[in-house]
Amino acid sequence: MATTTFPSRGALARPATSRAADIAVFAGAAALLWLIVRVGSTADVPWTVEHAPTSVSTDPADLPYYAARSLLRMFIALALSVVFTFVYATAAARSRRAEKVLIPVLDILQSVPILGFLSITVTGFIALFPGSELGLECASIFAIFTSQAWNMTFAFYYSLKSQARDFDEASRLLRLSRWQRFWRVDLPGGMIPLVWNGMMSFGGGWFFLTASEALSVNGHQFALPGIGAYVAAASDEGDLKKVMLAVALMVVLVISVNVLFWRPLTAWAERFRVEESEAAEAPRSITLDVLRRSRIPELAGRPLGRLIQPLDRVMSLFGIADRPLRSAPIRRRVGDAVFALAVGAVVAYGAYRVVTYIGDGVGFGEVGHALLLGLATFARVIVVVVVSTLLWVPVGVWIGMNPRVSRLAQPVVQVLASFPANFLFPLVTAGLIATGIGLNIGGILLMALGSQWYILFNVIAGASAIPNDLREASANLMLPTALKWRKLVLPAIFPSYITGGITAAGGAWNASIVAEVVSYHGSTLTATGLGSYITEATAAGDWGRILIGVIVMSFFVVLTNRVFWRRLYALSERRYSLA
Repeated sequence: MATTTFPSRGALARPATSRAADIAVFAGAAALLWLIVRVGSTADVPWTVEHAPTSVSTDPADLPYYAARSLLRMFIALALSVVFTFVYATAAARSRRAEKVLIPVLDILQSVPILGFLSITVTGFIALFPGSELGLECASIFAIFTSQAWNMTFAFYYSLKSQARDFDEASRLLRLSRWQRFWRVDLPGGMIPLVWNGMMSFGGGWFFLTASEALSVNGHQFALPGIGAYVAAASDEGDLKKVMLAVALMVVLVISVNVLFWRPLTAWAERFRVEESEAAEAPRSITLDVLRRSRIPELAGRPLGRLIQPLDRVMSLFGIADRPLRSAPIRRRVGDAVFALAVGAVVAYGAYRVVTYIGDGVGFGEVGHALLLGLATFARVIVVVVVSTLLWVPVGVWIGMNPRVSRLAQPVVQVLASFPANFLFPLVTAGLIATGIGLNIGGILLMALGSQWYILFNVIAGASAIPNDLREASANLMLPTALKWRKLVLPAIFPSYITGGITAAGGAWNASIVAEVVSYHGSTLTATGLGSYITEATAAGDWGRILIGVIVMSFFVVLTNRVFWRRLYALSERRYSLA
């Protein structure tokens, strides 16, 4: 069985403690706690639908406060996404029956556009907190959550499914409980792809920040204090200087988050890399070095560490790690039949209600119209995925397989991927209006800006995860470049690319809702497609067309995943697994 080795003693060994590091960590933690309390307390203010603000102030002096509000929403949504990922992906990977339902449901959830969730949830969240802005705040956080969670869940699920058989056998022989297996085997094994895809999902949350803060739902306009709503308001005013000011602040915000959060996290995650030889160079982080030199994280972690063993004992009550019921095939078949009948009944009832609602409302002729619009958006999605593959796979392999290049390029890639490209939409829209280029073509570029990074990030993660001993073997054998790509690189990155391809395609579909309808200073450009169809129906509160648009988009995404992507993933699992 492969053993986990530290990439570099110097990189991962704890350095000598420092009083200056203790002071820095304590001051940083205190400032962060004060900022969270200060900003969070302003979310609970009197608010009603009738007197809700439809826009925010574009005074540049308000930008720091708006940025803090947006950042708090992003991290709350990220925390919820992590919890959802652990529960959902583990259930799907470890339960054969649950997998048959949870993964198709995840396909559908990934395909539902953010406006589809907002049109349903805004009213419910507002009702939960009557007279308070917290309801709209929760709706905004939930919208950001839906832009982050699915990609992280897919990544962690695939890491569990591709786990080495040695670890599975060891878990069974040691009779680990489900909790012990998750904590000691599954979580460390999936940490690297989880961190990288978490970073990418965080960037996806930035992309949909404007749609989640400046809401146009069910005939109402809502606006929450945030940098996304500021950009929307400045764009409506046609003030490019204020848009550029927000873009500049956004660059500073993205770089700060990457330096203080994502870069230390990616460097820390290297301790979970599994290979039999040391990596040539491990990623470094000044922030992580300061944390390692401080005694405060260790002191804070001691009470949590004492809870692990009792928690192991409590969770062991749920049983030993999963074992198929090979000893009772009849019982298993009966259970499968009952499970299939229950799921079939739920699906049949849901389908009946949907058909009845559409038939009594807009009529089934609208479904054909939406399908034609879906084909137009589908063509744009294909162009985005193909061009992104040709462009970013070689770049991702080059970055992932060269430690020195990776050390320099990864921060740049992280910033580019995290930057919300739709903040540039007003500038692009102004350019399209000036040049006369229609959004039917320009929309492809806008969709690519929000989805291409999924492929690049997953390819970098896949290339960097190639065991160093295989790289050394290919170098010692002096394999020609073409042969090395065919025998080592492409097979090794193939599972990661499939994950990136699935999420990039889903991201392109989701991006269509903001890329097929763009506005600037009173001028609106609209592309022919399903994204613009859903956007217009959501703004008008047309529930029948919203439902049809969401169903048609889900149909295209799920069909593509089942017919194309899932078959490629099965091929990668069967022929190209390094486990």
